Amino acid sequence: MEEAIVLYPSPPIGHLISMVELGKLLLTHRPSLSVHILITSVPYDSGSTAPYIANVAATIPSIKFHHLPTVTLPSTKTIHHEELTFDVLRLSNPLVREELLSISKNYTVHGLVVDFFCCAALSVAKELNIPGYHFSSSGAGILAVFFYFPTIHNTTTKSLKDLKTLLHIPGVPPIPSSDMPTPVLDRDDKSYEYFLDSSRSFPESAGIIINTFESLESRAVKTASEGLCVPNDRTPPIYCIGPLIGATEGRKNDAGTRNGAALECITWLDSQPVEEMKLALPMRESESGFVSATEVEERVRGLMESEEGKLIRERTVGMKIAAKVASSEGGSSRVALSKLVESWKDK
Repeated sequence: MEEAIVLYPSPPIGHLISMVELGKLLLTHRPSLSVHILITSVPYDSGSTAPYIANVAATIPSIKFHHLPTVTLPSTKTIHHEELTFDVLRLSNPLVREELLSISKNYTVHGLVVDFFCCAALSVAKELNIPGYHFSSSGAGILAVFFYFPTIHNTTTKSLKDLKTLLHIPGVPPIPSSDMPTPVLDRDDKSYEYFLDSSRSFPESAGIIINTFESLESRAVKTASEGLCVPNDRTPPIYCIGPLIGATEGRKNDAGTRNGAALECITWLDSQPVEEMKLALPMRESESGFVSATEVEERVRGLMESEEGKLIRERTVGMKIAAKVASSEGGSSRVALSKLVESWKDK
């Protein structure tokens, strides 16, 4: 039978794009592979995915989308998107099982790859004797944090928002406990429980696929690979296959405008060589959770005019070169991808 891999992203468009890019990468190494992507929906606006899915399906025949039936949530008062997402994905397990069985009738399924929100489906993969993999689209640093999260839980009794201390997590700089992701700040919150369950599933994985390359996050990758983030359990194989960067054409927002007019700094930035300026800058959120145009302007001006900004630009150019090396023949990411695909023969 033909070979297949099944990818299972959580519903928001950003998660879907990351999984599609992973599928594209796998196809560059194994063109005969059939990539199947499971699609679910949530009871909130997670971004329109239909045009994107239609475009990928029309242009890449080897990528096939499977739309799972919509599940009905029990009555709930929560407005937290993370909790709603976990609830939907957990209730979708029987549907995932049916879809995996259906795909397995015509293909040899080498694995089910899930993102962090979809970890509950790993029990389904295990039941069907299909290797289950985690995919971390956000890099090795955040992976180290959630690798270590069960240890933090086991060694503390207060909520992180009340702990008022630095968390010393292997592989990353110390983090103020109150700066941890919002869903894990309250120990009594349902989202905290869900994040903890997902974090506990890492040691059971057949492998962790990370959107990074070794020289970009060498400390976090080394620490995680050596098992220091999971002191009392197994650390699965780690495959750094990045960088994966989705196409940005057609994605617009209002962050770079004021009263409908483009900010001078954004216009200037857009006129620069994009290859050297594609980087992320830390932004302060407002109470509503959004970043203001003024904040964007201040950060971009700092990048343009300050000595620190000059150093950031120089480092970015260096990382761009390192990324090309990692993705080239014999580079660390290409080797990791080969190891991942070769591992399928042993399962």
